[in-house]
Amino acid sequence: MTKKMIHRAMLTALFIPMLVPSFGCKEKQSAQPAAPPEVEVVAVEQRDVPIYREWVGTLEAEVNATISAQVSGYLVSRAYTEGSMVTNGQLLFQIEMAPFQAALDKAKAQLTQAKSQKQKCALDVVRYTPLAKTQAISQQELDDAIQNDATAQGQVEAAQAVVDQAALNLGFTKILSPIDGVAGIAQAQVGNLIGPSTGPLTTVVKIDPIRVYVSLAEGLMTRMQEQALAEGRVLRGGGSGDSQGPPLELTLSSGLVYPQKGRVRFADNQVNVRTGTIQVVGEFPNPQGLLVPGMFTRVRALLETEKNALLVPQQAVADMQGRNLVAIVGADNKVSIVPVIAGEHVGAQWVIQGKLKAGDRVVAEGIQKVREGAIVNPVPYGAKPAAASAAPAPEKKP
Repeated sequence: MTKKMIHRAMLTALFIPMLVPSFGCKEKQSAQPAAPPEVEVVAVEQRDVPIYREWVGTLEAEVNATISAQVSGYLVSRAYTEGSMVTNGQLLFQIEMAPFQAALDKAKAQLTQAKSQKQKCALDVVRYTPLAKTQAISQQELDDAIQNDATAQGQVEAAQAVVDQAALNLGFTKILSPIDGVAGIAQAQVGNLIGPSTGPLTTVVKIDPIRVYVSLAEGLMTRMQEQALAEGRVLRGGGSGDSQGPPLELTLSSGLVYPQKGRVRFADNQVNVRTGTIQVVGEFPNPQGLLVPGMFTRVRALLETEKNALLVPQQAVADMQGRNLVAIVGADNKVSIVPVIAGEHVGAQWVIQGKLKAGDRVVAEGIQKVREGAIVNPVPYGAKPAAASAAPAPEKKP
């Protein structure tokens, strides 16, 4: 080994011990304690809360009359405008009258003949009665005259029935509306041969008032019945169909809230065993015809008012394996996790029950940051976005 190499080894041996303490100093630096997590809190609110229920309903006409021909013949005219309002007794269709008028005339002629024969038989009875008493004629001849008179009377009555039927058939050539309502699309055209077997010609529906059909769960129906009885009201309609149930609100599929309130008309007489529901019929005034049969709607009713209910924002309630939990921040900013029972939705809030009271601070934002017994830095709920928007924008560097 040369002298130069020996000198380099000696310098390296002296330099290494100086480096070791410098690296060791960095390892001995202590970690700074983490700051408490910042969470947004809101006070538990207490107030009376109206409890609504909402269902999907179907609108149906109160009366849906199917218009059909009762006699066979050629359709000669349609006397109404499709989709228009018609009145009770208004002419809708006209069937050819001539064949039915001829049948009526023939029946009347046969009735005249039957009446003439009846008169002759009656005169025979009048003439034969005194003759039989003096034995100028036999009793058998008188009995035959009486029998002929009775037969003639029967023929008169049969002929009268034929006349009545012919007149009725002639009247059936004018197809009239049986109710006030809206007439539908005609299913037959002028010139068609129509009759009882050709199917309906149109429909006329009564839409003021209009009905809405909804299905209520059996348990909810029972609760409503009990509440109605406790308040002295009648929920199930009686013979008149009147009911004093809760007022109904109706929302169309477009989101439009119908301006007029409805009422419960009656409930069905049995529960559907397959679905566990009972059908309830409501009724709404419809003077302008805005509601049309067949529409799907949402029906809402105020069932009760929950007194002194506790409310928190919905995001303050965490669902952990089927349990609802809220985080309460105490006066010392320490977190307590408590189970609650979630009830009705009221806007963006939730009615809850549990070991908490009005005014308690619950975590509304940042609940995922907390744990039982942790210390947090609470700020008012919704304050952070406001503070961020009020902060001045950073200056741009040139």
